[in-house]
Amino acid sequence: MQRTAVNPWPWSLKLGYNQAVLVEGAHRQLICAGQTAVDGDGNPLHPGDMRQQLALALDNLAAVLVAAEMGLADITRLTIYATDVDAALQNFDILGARLGAAGAAPPMTLLGVTRLALAPLMIEIEATATR
Repeated sequence: MQRTAVNPWPWSLKLGYNQAVLVEGAHRQLICAGQTAVDGDGNPLHPGDMRQQLALALDNLAAVLVAAEMGLADITRLTIYATDVDAALQNFDILGARLGAAGAAPPMTLLGVTRLALAPLMIEIEATATR
């Protein structure tokens, strides 16, 4: 599989993501449901703590990827939903560190929402991965 970053403008690279990624020769694609800060039984954790919720949502996303024999480097699209966009952005260093360590800079969108499926949840990460 070959990936080619598409960036008609360089500004998004400073923020850690590409405008688009052209994928050619892929054999597998994984479409993940939104991952949140829940435990193995689906119970919300870390109410009111955006940083801890973002970290756990990333851990849960990584677990889904591993279960499909993929990793963060295979992500080709991220959509992030947050009940507080400013708080999410203040903690995006976690996202940047995890994706950067994996050599990933997938196209992404951050959307502000009034709430998520379970009231204590503040952030949800939806991903597509390709290999």
